[in-house]
Amino acid sequence: MNLKNKLNEFTRQKRGLLATNYYNLETLHGVLKAASALNEPIILQLTQSSIDYMGLETAVKLGRTGLEQFNVEGWIHLDHGASVELAQKCLDAGFDSVMIDGSELPFKENIKITQEVVKRAQKYGAHVEAELGYVAKLGQSHGKQGFTQPEEAKAFVDATGVDALAVAIGTAHGFYKEEPNLDIDLLKNIAKVTNATLVLHGSSGVPHKQVQMAISNGICKVNLATEIKNIFMKTLQNELSNNEEIDLRKVFPKATLQVTELVKTKLLMIKNQSNATAVH
Repeated sequence: MNLKNKLNEFTRQKRGLLATNYYNLETLHGVLKAASALNEPIILQLTQSSIDYMGLETAVKLGRTGLEQFNVEGWIHLDHGASVELAQKCLDAGFDSVMIDGSELPFKENIKITQEVVKRAQKYGAHVEAELGYVAKLGQSHGKQGFTQPEEAKAFVDATGVDALAVAIGTAHGFYKEEPNLDIDLLKNIAKVTNATLVLHGSSGVPHKQVQMAISNGICKVNLATEIKNIFMKTLQNELSNNEEIDLRKVFPKATLQVTELVKTKLLMIKNQSNATAVH
């Protein structure tokens, strides 16, 4: 099943679909072992930085080979693409989905750049995600300015034909200094006026109950990145501080295992939420 159809199906079922970033072979395998163990689909995400680090062809082939190796239903997605040119390169490389992030541009310019990527993606049968509103990136203020407004969301989706929309309802990228409080009422109103798949960026550190509530009220795609990097590196730092091992093949698996356990908790969070929704 292609990603658009899967997201539409899950949105109707009030189910979430986890989208996880990967940065190397170890983080990729950590994610896929979790998805395989729980028989859950997954979206594998690559940013510009990860593409630059691994190389575009290598990064895509790693993802495709991993999905096949672990027998996981999944898709490869460009996360926070900043230009039409990057989106085009990813489409040419066989990505199932691309994000064009014009959220820091004026509204009309965001529409224009998104329209161009949607037009190009249609030739490949690819899915397109955009962002509207202020979801703070690393180092930016976590203030409440720039929440996505329903009328703008409707106008944006109608004008662009975009498949998915990342909305600003109180999350931020990176860790939080205090517990976030998602604006669920705002989310409900956005969901009422647009048929686009709604996406929650910045889920790392958001209490599970709030994520589950967001899924029940319109969110489908849930992004996870910061916690994966954090647990992998913290585990490595701890392991290397306590021994003189130089064989990375003995050290890395311990960090990979922690990624697997983390992703399992996120997949179970979504699975438990969908079961609860089905009961009611």
